Amino acid sequence: MKKLLLPLCLVVFLNINAQNGDESPKENQKMQWFKDAKLGVFIHWGLYSVDGIDESWSFYNGYISHKDYLDQTKGFTAKKYDPSAWAELIKNSGAKYSVITSKHHDGFALWNTKYGDLNAVKGAAAKKDVLSPFVAALRENGLKVGIYFSLPDWSYNDYTHFTRDSVRYTISEAPKRWQKYLDYYQGQLKELSDNYNPDLYWFDGDWEHSSEEWQAPEVRQMLLDRNPNTILNSRLRNEGDYATPEQGMPITRPKDPYWELCMTMNDSWGFQKNDHAYKTTDQVIGIFADVIGNGGNLLLDIGPKADGTIPEEQVAILKGMGRWTNKHKEAIYGTEAGIPKEHFYGPTTLSKDKTILYVFVKGNPGGEVVIRGLKNRINRIWVVGQGSKLEHKVVGKVYWSHYPGIAYIDVPEHVLDKNMTVLAVLLDGKVDLYREDGAVIESN
Repeated sequence: MKKLLLPLCLVVFLNINAQNGDESPKENQKMQWFKDAKLGVFIHWGLYSVDGIDESWSFYNGYISHKDYLDQTKGFTAKKYDPSAWAELIKNSGAKYSVITSKHHDGFALWNTKYGDLNAVKGAAAKKDVLSPFVAALRENGLKVGIYFSLPDWSYNDYTHFTRDSVRYTISEAPKRWQKYLDYYQGQLKELSDNYNPDLYWFDGDWEHSSEEWQAPEVRQMLLDRNPNTILNSRLRNEGDYATPEQGMPITRPKDPYWELCMTMNDSWGFQKNDHAYKTTDQVIGIFADVIGNGGNLLLDIGPKADGTIPEEQVAILKGMGRWTNKHKEAIYGTEAGIPKEHFYGPTTLSKDKTILYVFVKGNPGGEVVIRGLKNRINRIWVVGQGSKLEHKVVGKVYWSHYPGIAYIDVPEHVLDKNMTVLAVLLDGKVDLYREDGAVIESN
């Protein structure tokens, strides 16, 4: 019996650690570049950009016939496609990685896959592999490579689902047919792994089948066997390394140690000519600051046109992001999640050693920024990217209480950034916050 107790205790200990989010040093090391990167650019490019309709969903939901949807292959020309210019634009935006849709739910592949003809080389007007040169351009610019891959393929005849109202078969009815699909999609993943060795896989569409049906653990292991350092998102039936909230900024800080908000610039993932509901650069920067202040990454989406050009509104936002991220890089890259909002009503980040608090100030604060409950002594305050040293005073601190008072920072108008100003607050040690109720005078 004693020989059985130690392994059992060890198993329980490991399970508790896993539930608490504890990781091995090896896992931490693998995820470090992702945690430090903060900003990535998502790219939705495919047949749907021809007529400017919803990617894959337009035929799945019956807004257009499958035949008419696939007719868009005639307009997918990529005739003005410049992958080097794409990569340079992404790099200049301040992004450290990019994720591109190698294949969406419609089954149209951007590379020359040997699994079928529905791809940019054999089945579209482009007549060329458009994925390979972009991956090469990312690497030439020192950017990490992420590849989006849809687990479902609604156009493939041996996949279970076709449209919302049409299912081809169930797995229990035709297990051999399902095995044929497993060989197909896993074969494409092996191609992507062998051809591009991605730093990151961004899966999608896992909701249509269980982990066992997808063979998700086996797929994860297959990809890690090929590259132990590759990262997987959470949409492989929770076999991934990080969480992927979509569109809506989490209101409370996610508990996952690694997470990424994917978000469109307007209301569409792919190019849609009639969608003019673009967020302003101010709004995108504000959301980005909230994301990194809560310890996450922003994966900001663009949707190129069928000819390979990027809409000017999207280029303008990326350039605006680039100006701001370059100016404030010390407060962005490699930082940790900031302090709770009770202490400062806005986003904050911390240097890795937690001795510098970066405070993100939107608009004009009227000459004053307030930080509450900071037990540290402030050694110095300066404007990030501009350099001015700022004055501050502490009020409300009394000798008979542990309450540290309120720090008021003077912020003159001439130091303000046109989008969002960032202040660096150098502390006398690691950040130390007062998190108790206020005291009552018992002796004076």
